[in-house]
Amino acid sequence: MGHPLTVPSFWLHSLGPITPRPPLAGDRTADVAIVGGGYTGLWTAYYLARLAPALSVVVLEAEYCGFGASGRNGGWASGLFPVAEDKLSRRYGADRAAAMHAALADAVDEVGRVTAAEGIDCHYAKGGTISLVRSPAQLRRAYRTKGFVGAEEARAICGASDVLGGVYSPDCAALHPARLVRGLAEAVAARGVTIHEGTRVRRVARGLVETERGTVRAGTVVRALEGYTARLAGHRRTLAPVYSLMIATEPLPAADWERIGLRRRETFTDERHMIIYGQRTADDRLAFGGRGAPYHFGSRVEPDFDRVPAVFDSLQATLTEMFGIRPPIAHRWGGPLGIPRDWMPSVGLEDGIGWAGGYVGDGVAAANLAGRTLADLISGTESDRTALPWVGHRSRLWEPEPIRWLGINAALRATHLRDALERS
Repeated sequence: MGHPLTVPSFWLHSLGPITPRPPLAGDRTADVAIVGGGYTGLWTAYYLARLAPALSVVVLEAEYCGFGASGRNGGWASGLFPVAEDKLSRRYGADRAAAMHAALADAVDEVGRVTAAEGIDCHYAKGGTISLVRSPAQLRRAYRTKGFVGAEEARAICGASDVLGGVYSPDCAALHPARLVRGLAEAVAARGVTIHEGTRVRRVARGLVETERGTVRAGTVVRALEGYTARLAGHRRTLAPVYSLMIATEPLPAADWERIGLRRRETFTDERHMIIYGQRTADDRLAFGGRGAPYHFGSRVEPDFDRVPAVFDSLQATLTEMFGIRPPIAHRWGGPLGIPRDWMPSVGLEDGIGWAGGYVGDGVAAANLAGRTLADLISGTESDRTALPWVGHRSRLWEPEPIRWLGINAALRATHLRDALERS
């Protein structure tokens, strides 16, 4: 074991110092080599160990399991998918589109089943999610949406200001994401999977993973790097790393929670175009985040990009505007998520190379479904999962620079402008 490491989020901070597992020590072979020790890589290893325990599986992680989005996200295990069901229906047919959304809804429950079975105390609470309607323009968009509820019912769930209605879905659970990913790593290791932390992968190819500490030769290689995919040789344009930032308050008093609600720990957002997301934590904090940080030229991912004071200030102001409170902020953090050019997540296995990701920020439950699907594909197990629309999908590459930088940041500014116009 190495020395304890610093941690980049409230979730990881709450676990105390993290001591990494030993790195790769020279060349080795395996049946399956998984690049990335977040949810996708670990769920894939977990289900492979259950389906095909005779396979030797190794997970290679640059920092430590959960260092990336899996240890920094908003803690929503949701059935949300970035491509609307009607759009999926036009492309793949109504039955396959419905199957995709049903599989994601089941993944929310599967996370709860597995964490209970494995004794992973990740504060799982399936209260559903509410998207609040807080302006006439939002009301016009949301009124005919499945799950729409009136103002009184929406306020009973989440007592924000100016609520005109809401869109409620039961397919979401709040959880502690770092407890989930670190507990999952322990469960995977207990099933015989080898995890090498502190092992940065430089390049993957058929049957080969090159790291700075040695080469792993494997019959199957899985790429599971999400927002860090651009760091891998040949993948600068595969997924755009776009930053999402979060804050966490100190625990709030009971009087505040009596007004705010979220009694079943429902997660919450509203119908603005620039995504925000929040949850009531098990220790009665508000953990709240949002998009809006700039995309960095060349798909760069750097620690300094995790903190943008103007975005943190905006998040704090939004909490005050929504709930009429000015709570002390205990933690501020951020990190990159992976966005494909067509916003369509995918999972697949071709010529001995597997991949999954591009979740556009909704990866907690989707990564579980992706891991199960990859395990089916690798082990040759027939299942309904391998026929889902995202299996084998290939998004086209992002444009080269500077077009990529100009386009993504222009879209961010346009989204801010649309919200400002709707509020005026």
